[in-house]
Formats: sequence, structure tokens, C-alpha cells
Amino acid sequence: MSHLLDEIVRAQKAGEVRGIPSICSAHPAVLTCALRHFRPVLIESTCNQVNQYGGYTSMTPRDFHRFVNSLAEETSFPRGELILGGDHLGPSPWQDLPTEEAMSRAEELVRSYARAGFTKLHIDASMKLGGDDLHQLLPPELSAQRTARLVRVAEEVAEDASSLRYVIGTEVPLPGGAHEHEEGVEVTRAEDVVATLQVTRLALEKLGCGSAWERVIALVVQPGVEYGSDFILEYDPGKAFSLAKASEATQQVFEAHSTDYQSPSSLGELVRDHFAILKVGPALSFAYREAIFALAMMEDEYFSSEDCSHLIRVIDEVMLKKPVHWMKHYKGGEEEQAFQRKYSLSDRIRYYWIEPKVIHAVEKLERNWESRKIPFTLVSQFMPEYMDSIRINQNSNGVRAMIDRKIKTIIENYYSACKV
Repeated sequence: MSHLLDEIVRAQKAGEVRGIPSICSAHPAVLTCALRHFRPVLIESTCNQVNQYGGYTSMTPRDFHRFVNSLAEETSFPRGELILGGDHLGPSPWQDLPTEEAMSRAEELVRSYARAGFTKLHIDASMKLGGDDLHQLLPPELSAQRTARLVRVAEEVAEDASSLRYVIGTEVPLPGGAHEHEEGVEVTRAEDVVATLQVTRLALEKLGCGSAWERVIALVVQPGVEYGSDFILEYDPGKAFSLAKASEATQQVFEAHSTDYQSPSSLGELVRDHFAILKVGPALSFAYREAIFALAMMEDEYFSSEDCSHLIRVIDEVMLKKPVHWMKHYKGGEEEQAFQRKYSLSDRIRYYWIEPKVIHAVEKLERNWESRKIPFTLVSQFMPEYMDSIRINQNSNGVRAMIDRKIKTIIENYYSACKV
């Protein structure tokens, strides 16, 4: 479990180009694909996705732990090669509340993850809370104190605290991508890496958690990568040169967020430059969405209207009735928003696959294609990348196999870059 992460850190410090992808998704198709085809697997859930109140998945950490382990059992995945992590664990979901109330909820969040058996914890106390001065930057010392407070909770309640591995850091790209187009983002300064590590170590020691410091394996920094609804900022090794060198003087590696949609070469350069943990989430659910939409478009061509699932229309209707997950992210007029709801790289659709009407439409789509074989001419039109495999294996164009292949292609890029 956590020792797999230690091996990656040791390899990096010995000069090897090694890393591990972090699969940040709760979609069963994404997780099943990862567990079926890859070893080892690190799966993480975020504070908004899974928390003590259920999050948007309606799962607590214990529920998510059971869910992932049930998928591991179905795919005969060896438990010793599965790592579960929590992402952005801190007061983010409650940052508008008074400081103590937000931190109390954050403590319970971390407590619920540690008790459930998650062993990789990204502690994120970087955001301002209700009692903080909105006109001043949050002092690094205050962020470090809050981080240490949350680490202490995890240390106190974990069944085996020595199994916990921590990730810290305050310079995190916006979860789910930027809201507006950016020409570039500021790369974390090397001196800020040193300062963050120093203040966090002192804060942990002050709270009597000095032993936890030895298990802080990574620091989240901004390497200059980002994506938004319709743009991708590729990694530029030249701009991150000083940052990459800074890692060589620490016991930690870097963790990179928002690496979705980076090219295979950029992913490899990130791992080479000590970004040993590569977070990916929306790009995987985007691949799932692409496959499902292609299958729905083929369905429209082959089945009568009364027999079709009309999945694309159904999901848009549900999104319009419940805009909370996309309204703040998609700008422009009605036509622009309608396009983004379907095709945005931010992939806010991922919040809606659990809606009952959408589940029913997906199930109808799958039943339709289970009752009839997909004509290879439709595959050639809508998913031509799979024609070669279908020519070789006439049974390879089943619905779930096609979805699985679409997701697997993305994950393969990460495992290739990480050399695992």
C-alpha cells in the first residue's frame, strides 16, 4: 500500500524517472478500467465528491472504500497494489463558514477518511475562511498551522498511523479546470517550495506531530499546466526548470494537479522533472462521455425513435433542471452554454451520471446494443479508431468493451509516462 509510494519517492531521489498516476474519479467505468488493466492503482476522491455528509456522490469515505474494494474484487485486483487517497482534504467545502466551524468540519472530514482506511491524504488548508481578512493574502504560517491541525487528527484516529502518507501544498490549480481562458499560469517559485516545507515542518513539530513529517512524501505546486472549457496549457519544462531543481534538495517529490489533456510527451517531462504523482480525473470521464455519445449517435442511426434512449437529450434536460454543477463554469449565451454542457473539457457532465433519469437512459442504450450487434460501418463512422481491432476480433465491438478501450487509452498515456 503506502510503501509503493515510498518506492517511487526513493526511485526519484536516486535519479530514476518514475511516478504513479492518481485516478481521481468515482465513475465505475473509469475505476473498473483502471483496476482491470493496470498495476499498481492509486484512486483518490475529493472533499466535495466524498465526505462525511455524502458529497455529490452521496458516498461517505467508508462507502467509497467499500465501493472501490467491491470493484477490486470483481476484477480480481490484488489488494496489496491498491492505494486509496483523499484529495483536497480540508475546509474547502465550508470556506464561507466562520473559521472554527469550517475547521471543525474539516477535522471531521479528515477523521472520516483516516478511519475508513485511506492511506494517502492530501491536506489542503490553503483557502481563506469566513473569519479571515479578505483583503490580505493568507499567511503561509496560518495555512501551515491549519494543515498541522488536520494531520494531528489523522494521526490520532488511524488504525495504523505509520501507514499514512501525506501530501501538502497551497499552490493548487482550480479543481475541475480554470473558468476562463488563460495565456499562462505562474509557476511556483523555488524559494516558496523551501518556505512551505519549513513552516509546515515547524507547525507539525509544535503540535507534537514531528514523526508525521517523515511521512510527508509530496508537495503540491503549480508547474504551469492548466486546462479550461476550451483550452489546454501544455507543460513547458523551461519555465519550470528552477522548480524542478528545487525538488532535488528535498526529501519530497512534487504532485501535479490538472494534468488532464496533457500530451504524452508533456506527461513524461513532468515525471522526469520530479512530478511523480500525476492527478487525472475529468479527462477520464470525458473519454467515457465521448464513448457514450458515440454509442448514442449510432443508436439514433440504427433504431427507431421510439426505441432509442435519447441519452444526449435526456442528460441535457437534467443538467438544465439542475444547473448547480455547471452554471458558474460555463460562460456566454444560451448556444455557447449548450455546447459546453456537452463538449467542454471541464466535463461538468461527470456530476450527472448518477441522476436517476440519466442512469435509466444509459441502461436503455446498453440494452439496445446488447440486443443487436453494432454494425462495423457505424463503428467506422463514429469510432473509427477501433476498426482494426474489430477486423481482428469480430466480438470486440460490444458496448462495454468499446467504452473500456476509450478510457484505457487515456490511462495508458499516464502509466507510460510514469514507467510503471
